[in-house]
Amino acid sequence: MKVNEMMDKNFIVVSPEDDLVEVSILMEKKLRFTTPVVDSQKRLVGWITSLDVNRGFREGKKKVKDVMYAKEDIVHVHDDDPARLAVLEAGEYKVFNIPVISDDDVVVGVVRTFDIVKTLSSLYEVKVYKIFKAMEEELKGVTWDELMEASAIVTRRRTGKRVTANDYEKRIKNSTFGEAIWATGGLEKFFVGLIAIGELVIARKVAKARK
Repeated sequence: MKVNEMMDKNFIVVSPEDDLVEVSILMEKKLRFTTPVVDSQKRLVGWITSLDVNRGFREGKKKVKDVMYAKEDIVHVHDDDPARLAVLEAGEYKVFNIPVISDDDVVVGVVRTFDIVKTLSSLYEVKVYKIFKAMEEELKGVTWDELMEASAIVTRRRTGKRVTANDYEKRIKNSTFGEAIWATGGLEKFFVGLIAIGELVIARKVAKARK
């Protein structure tokens, strides 16, 4: 997934010469607490928040340029960057919103914390069955039945419960990614399990070929 698939495209922009009172009214009207600052070509030159506007009022400032952050002082991503980069940047720099720019520095969107949460939430609803189908496609020469059998074996080893290949297939058809993460004890354990399944199904395939 790319940043442009996750970003908010209904954003507002202001210019360095805009009046702070007018900007305050615009931000309140559009329910935006942060906004990119752009030049006449819509290229990113800075960033301003409602807190900056309030600070400007207290200090007697009049223009956006008097209180904004310069481009070199803010986090930004490109529209064709991987979406995970925006997530990592937001976490590392503890920011709620990140401006998105094109290769020409033109602002084309804003990634909000809301957009990140919404995207991650949608991933949680993906059926585990789809993940295994993608896994089957990557494991060239491995059949679906072989993959399910290996999955059942790994599950029996990890849980001690008697699980057949058919049982496992029914389980993943009815489970979402989010449910699987909780059931396995976390994201890391879920993917460790997938790796174990992949290794086992390949090992069984090789052993069968040698007979």
